[in-house]
Amino acid sequence: MSCKHLLTTLGLWVLMVAVVGAAPLKALIVDGQNNHNWKETTPHLKKLLEETGLFAVDVATTPPRGQDMSGFQPDFATYDVVVSNYTGDSWPEETNRAFEKYIADGGGMVVFHAASNAFPNWKEFNEIIGVGGWGGRNEKDGPFLHWKDGEIVRDMSPGSGGTHGPQHPFQLIVRDPNHPITAGLPEKFMHSADELYSQLRGPAKNLTVLATAYAAPEQRGTGRHEPILMTITYGKGRIFHNALGHAGIQCRSVAFIATYQRGTEWAATGKVTQKVPDDFPGPDQPSMRE
Repeated sequence: MSCKHLLTTLGLWVLMVAVVGAAPLKALIVDGQNNHNWKETTPHLKKLLEETGLFAVDVATTPPRGQDMSGFQPDFATYDVVVSNYTGDSWPEETNRAFEKYIADGGGMVVFHAASNAFPNWKEFNEIIGVGGWGGRNEKDGPFLHWKDGEIVRDMSPGSGGTHGPQHPFQLIVRDPNHPITAGLPEKFMHSADELYSQLRGPAKNLTVLATAYAAPEQRGTGRHEPILMTITYGKGRIFHNALGHAGIQCRSVAFIATYQRGTEWAATGKVTQKVPDDFPGPDQPSMRE
């Protein structure tokens, strides 16, 4: 290789490193109200994204419940992905419209656990997240989803959306092994003790189920395989809906960590470059990190 060629190659390599280092993916975590402890979980969510080396992370915190929300107007369009750790008071209409446009124009979103409970009366939000629970959701909002005989069942039976039994470890089963988020994961893997969200219902448009968990009757479950990891498309936007989570200890479960990190990258870019970690769990025991 000539000196000139070597210098050119080195120059391009240095430029690539500089560009990558200067322009990480931008993520925004939204919190401030929740029926779960967002003050505990947001630091975990932020750290887990930052440790991938792919993300620069900001946090937008709403006013407390019942306070003036008119000034809550994040500039969603400047971010590659928004992680919702929020369920609480309605946002200003201007903020709602900006969020809808952001997603429709190609923005990414990650729904973290109880964020699926948010905004039951916001039609477009419910289309964005696919399915949700609680908040008065029932058959008017769309079908229950469960997995049976190799396919998703959309059940329009009457009844309230959203339930779970006591926290317990449970196994996830990958239903779409070809999606970038689940590619390379074992078919079955364990998650630590958590709320197994069940009977979520909603519009369920353009929704793909990536993984389910069996809600065992002995754990006050439905006796059905419930969707836990899902993707939704809304306009040009990509949404990763992850029902795992709840509190800080669940954020130490490698089943949650890897699917959250991979799902956030996919929501931001449409692809996943991260390898499956060596400590990812198998079918029998959860794997935890300090």
